[in-house]
Amino acid sequence: MDIGNPAPDFTMSTDTAGEISLRGLAGQKFVLYFYPKDDTPGCTKEAIGFTESAAEFEKLGVQVIGVSKDTIAKHAKFRTKHNLSVLLASDEDGTTCEAFGVWVEKNMYGRKYMGIERATFLVDGEGVLRSIWRKVKVKGHVEAVLAAAADL
Repeated sequence: MDIGNPAPDFTMSTDTAGEISLRGLAGQKFVLYFYPKDDTPGCTKEAIGFTESAAEFEKLGVQVIGVSKDTIAKHAKFRTKHNLSVLLASDEDGTTCEAFGVWVEKNMYGRKYMGIERATFLVDGEGVLRSIWRKVKVKGHVEAVLAAAADL
């Protein structure tokens, strides 16, 4: 997947808005940010960061969607606990993670396992990938995504 390519097709359930899909977002700019797990330190900071900037993304006409393999019920608890306003989508079967290439082999303390790579994709109103961030570091990330969204 490269900048300038069409975004992969997807359909996922959300904790507050029913199903969301590429087709349903046609004509809208959006951010899909993939994160490993609800309520872990880095994932919480990232979700809070996107929530704190939600009004600015909204002014730009950009929908922000967080994606993990957690269930809708876990997303709802995560949302409530941290007062999150961004949309949270559940990719329990991993189809969307696979399509976006974020289901990868990870290595922690010498143990190899499969997991979600923290990554973000900015998609324009035509469904084209305009910016991609891989192996995201949380600090400063939301600001970088907001700046790129302002350039759309």
